[in-house]
Amino acid sequence: MSEPQQANDRSGRPAGAFITEYSKPLPHPSPFSKPYWEAARAHEFKLQQCGKCGKFIYYPRPRCQHCLSDQLEWKKCSGRGTVYSYTVAHYAPTPAFKEIPFVLAIVDLEEGPRMTTNIVAPPDKIKIGMPVKVFFDDVTPECTLVKFEPA
Repeated sequence: MSEPQQANDRSGRPAGAFITEYSKPLPHPSPFSKPYWEAARAHEFKLQQCGKCGKFIYYPRPRCQHCLSDQLEWKKCSGRGTVYSYTVAHYAPTPAFKEIPFVLAIVDLEEGPRMTTNIVAPPDKIKIGMPVKVFFDDVTPECTLVKFEPA
């Protein structure tokens, strides 16, 4: 009798499995982005929100891009958005990106900012305006990447 197979997650790896040799570039958190990456590792989607004008901002930075206030707080967000634009990469830009095709997209987040990200779905299923939700890809024990998938 064979052993039961572990179900695959959306990344194509067995559920809960990390890539043993992840070859793509990994983020190097700055003092401003470290809370974002720590939240991602905990499978929470957080953005900075300005305490003065109330707007959410992305990418992490020391001042609000709208009013220049430094009163920024990290807030848990919905993790939902819509595809603003996307492209399908059919050729690897470097040997590290050998898993092709892959989808690079710009997502309009419900909270307001636009975010460049990957969409985890077959390229022919992605459409501009399509609703998406956050997907946390645990690529190493220390690093989780924020991607999106169809909602």
